[in-house]
Amino acid sequence: MLRMHKPFLSILVLATALQAAPYPEKTPDTPGNRMLQGYWERQVREIEQNGGLADIQSAEDWSRKAPVYRRQLAEMLGLDPMPARTPLQATKTGDLAGDGWRVEKMHYQAVPGLYVTANFYLPTRVEKPLPAILYVCGHANVVKDGVSYGNKTGYHHHGIWFARHGYACLIIDTVQLGEIRGEHHGTYSKGRWWWFSRGYTPAGLEAWAGIRGLDYLETRPEVDKARFGVTGRSGGGAYSWWVAALDERIKAAAPTAGVTNMRNHVADGCIEGHCDCMFYVNTYRWDYDRLVALVAPRALLICNTDKDSIFPIDGVFRIHQSVRRIYQMLGADDKLGLQVAEGPHKDLQPLNVGAFHWFERHLKGADPMAVLDEGAKKQLEPEQLKVFAELPKDEKNTTIDEVFVPRADAPQVPGSSGEWAHQKEVWMTALKEKVLAGWPKEAAMVSSSKEGRSERDGVEMTAYDFEPEPGIRLRLHLAHRAGLRLEELELVALNVLDAEGWENFRRTYQGRFGQHIESTARVEPDEKAFEGEQKMFGHFKWGMAYLAPRGVGPTEWTGSEKAQTQRLRRFYLLGQTADSMRAWDIRRAVQMLKQVAGLEKKPLWIQAQRDMAVNALYASLFEDGITRLDLHGLPASHASGPAYLNVLKHLDIPQAAALAAERTRVIIYSADEKAWAYPAGVVKLLGLPDKQWQIRRPAAE
Repeated sequence: MLRMHKPFLSILVLATALQAAPYPEKTPDTPGNRMLQGYWERQVREIEQNGGLADIQSAEDWSRKAPVYRRQLAEMLGLDPMPARTPLQATKTGDLAGDGWRVEKMHYQAVPGLYVTANFYLPTRVEKPLPAILYVCGHANVVKDGVSYGNKTGYHHHGIWFARHGYACLIIDTVQLGEIRGEHHGTYSKGRWWWFSRGYTPAGLEAWAGIRGLDYLETRPEVDKARFGVTGRSGGGAYSWWVAALDERIKAAAPTAGVTNMRNHVADGCIEGHCDCMFYVNTYRWDYDRLVALVAPRALLICNTDKDSIFPIDGVFRIHQSVRRIYQMLGADDKLGLQVAEGPHKDLQPLNVGAFHWFERHLKGADPMAVLDEGAKKQLEPEQLKVFAELPKDEKNTTIDEVFVPRADAPQVPGSSGEWAHQKEVWMTALKEKVLAGWPKEAAMVSSSKEGRSERDGVEMTAYDFEPEPGIRLRLHLAHRAGLRLEELELVALNVLDAEGWENFRRTYQGRFGQHIESTARVEPDEKAFEGEQKMFGHFKWGMAYLAPRGVGPTEWTGSEKAQTQRLRRFYLLGQTADSMRAWDIRRAVQMLKQVAGLEKKPLWIQAQRDMAVNALYASLFEDGITRLDLHGLPASHASGPAYLNVLKHLDIPQAAALAAERTRVIIYSADEKAWAYPAGVVKLLGLPDKQWQIRRPAAE
């Protein structure tokens, strides 16, 4: 006999817990924070103009562009090319029956070792092939006494409803909240910024698990393969979008509380309420109406509540209105619906009933009025639906993020200069189109304004302000021997500062030139460091320029650790990373210096440390006239260095160093010479002078 469901305290329901926090988190009102908020607003407006559906003016436009968009979506989910459809190894581990329904406890492997635990619901009697629902679960974190029963158990009442009303329904666990616990929170809270560089998102993993779920349904004789539907709420709503957009076997979809627009996510801060499974890697800078429209002209019901703070109704309405225009162009206006229920972000019966009605109409051609009084009611305890008695030892769920999106193989040094020329072109194209595509497409000549000049103790400093792009205002400081005209300088060294470098700069100069150094904090002067600068300027006619890119120094973003994390994730939704945009700032600083009267033809060096050295390296690939790079503490890989979208699908830092070495003199200060064998080999192949590429011991050694 079945036990009726009753609450127990050791079950955690993450979806409703998330709703308790306000978004976005309140942060201090500082110049850097205000500048960044303005940046979010401008970037969102640009994506609204160029990344949505405004350019679709006819059914012919859509027919031509939809396949391109579908391929781009697959790529942004890490599914281009699609993984091999390996044997599912579908295995039944038990069954259960109730009033008008039965359920099989089972699992399949979306890729070898990636176990998808599932419950397959059927009516008690099946006399002919049934319409089938793929139910993808939201964040119901069902854990009891330390054992995960999978979020499928939190949504079992949906499966029972479908089975009792003449459907087959496959409810699948997600990788994070299944019986084998994987990870959705890589960038949300785990610091796995390399997910960006790998082009990995768990959204792609969940999409593939759903697509393989459809493959499994096609093997079942009880299922009508021509009548597939997909639904789910919250995270499951998002996965419903991925599956329905990519797989045209879906004939009707009813995603619930799983999408809103870019404005809500980035400008309004709703991203703070979502883990990584909700987002594709936005290489092509899409707004979300483009994703939603990929279901057209198939039956689509958009479901949401009116008080959902992480999927705000205003964004949902805008998406619906934008996509409705596409459905109208395709003569399918009757295939698009909007179901709005009163309430917060919860699994509410009015939303469920709306989805049930939708499938009755569009998968069965039935009168939905016949099920008006039929809600989905919980009946089971989690233990009853558990699939594994013992977790498999060959599972890859816990490490799948490391292998799901293939990383580019470490290249061999080319055999000829012709091979190198081809490889260089491939990499530069990838950088422009896949990695740094979030850089401004059109940039006016950078202009600067002189904000002050003064002399102290034999050193002259001038402050210049410039905008690398509209609304982002940075300050560059130029120091040299007092009394020298710029025309007399022999070279200029641009020092690109990270947070530590900025503090060292302030300690060196703020005591004498504080009026030019924007900072509210006072620091203890480092007289020894300033004396070193005095001696250098006394011996050499050098100019030393200092730049703190966005988010560093005067434009620092302040707030809690969580706030800082969520800012980095907002860049990702815009098809950028914070560090890739700092590389843009460095490019524009180079351009600015080349336009200062007296510096136009001066040799230009760039010096940088740690992650900022990587940003300087990439900036140098796109700017002519850089004479030398001095890179200290340069990470050997993006796996441990700064995140750039998709970069590890194409190349890594040593390959970028090889590209730079053909253009300029590169000096890397590193104790690990082996890590730089590739660029050394390319330099040798091309017959470049020995001084063009050097590895030096770090100064501390």
